[in-house]
Amino acid sequence: MANFTFQSPPRVICETGGLARMGEVMKGLGVMRAIVVCDAGIAACGFSDRAVAALTSAGLEATVFDGVQADPPVKIVRTAVDAARAFGADGVVGLGGGSSLDTAKLVALLIDSDQILEEMYGTDLARGRRVPLIQVPTTSGTGSEVTWVSVVTSDANEKKAIYSSQLLPDVALLDAELTLGMPPHVTAATALDAMVHAIEAYTSRTRKNVVSDTLAVKALALLGKNLRRVVADGSDIEARSAMLQGSMLAGMAFVNASVAAVHALSYPLGTRFHIPHGHSNALVMGPVMRFNMPVAERAYAELAVHLLPDRSFANDKEAAEAFVSELEQLVSSVGLETRLSRLGVTEADIPDMAREVTVGIQRLIVNNPRAMNLDEVAGLYRAVL
Repeated sequence: MANFTFQSPPRVICETGGLARMGEVMKGLGVMRAIVVCDAGIAACGFSDRAVAALTSAGLEATVFDGVQADPPVKIVRTAVDAARAFGADGVVGLGGGSSLDTAKLVALLIDSDQILEEMYGTDLARGRRVPLIQVPTTSGTGSEVTWVSVVTSDANEKKAIYSSQLLPDVALLDAELTLGMPPHVTAATALDAMVHAIEAYTSRTRKNVVSDTLAVKALALLGKNLRRVVADGSDIEARSAMLQGSMLAGMAFVNASVAAVHALSYPLGTRFHIPHGHSNALVMGPVMRFNMPVAERAYAELAVHLLPDRSFANDKEAAEAFVSELEQLVSSVGLETRLSRLGVTEADIPDMAREVTVGIQRLIVNNPRAMNLDEVAGLYRAVL
């Protein structure tokens, strides 16, 4: 069995209504002045006010930076860091979806650092002390609350990833109440992102390991069982909590095993056309998985019993086909657009996107169970054009 290292946050709190006691948790980390990092939508929902109230009730000073943008541009990260320094923050709360959580990680790392963000791109290049960090997700999708990676959009409009164990938070706080207001299409898109995390972790060519495999199958079971429930009834708190837990487990799985081609193909759709990350994953998931089928059939068959526990299969081929078909049906049944052309993508865009994937995002392509070249990537995009 291959050697591996597995990393996760030291503490996870899963508690409905748990945001209310976040202040005492942050105070226990030695923080006196905390900044809440979120986007304008989270602020408009009143969630940031609730976070500030929890912090101040524990005797902390608190402020809010609500300028996070999707696929966070580096200029926004810099602005958030400046705001944190100006406030004298010695602790950070990330509150929201993946973009807010990724931004919060970098704010916590950069507050006391003399390093510029661009020097951190890559693996283990960050230096300096991270201030205490609590991550509070409001979607069940990215798993960013338990990962040591932060993805930003460079000034050249390219996805750049920073991998560092310093980005792991002190606490991941899962409060299902914060996910109750998610519209069905956002619920579906983020959940499919988490499912892809689990699938790609399980089929990774490079860092697959027994711990991430165990987490991935449990994540897939929780997400598959509860996705249609939360889309049909967004107030189902039990199903919402299960989705948060599934997303968290998938996050732990993929960051220790890596994602692959589905994520690689999704990135240009986000940076170039501003298609939300979960939706962009859903768009290319089916074609990529069918492309992988010749080498991933056994792995997909193994996952089928967790996604489809009430079904029986005659052989691996039948199980793998049922697995991929079920995921394709999930995408269409939850109401997400399935054609790139209806989202602004044209045939003329495909060559540049394919080059970006095969050259600029090679770090993910190498993890895919089946190797792919530029022409094959272009063909996968055309399959859903």
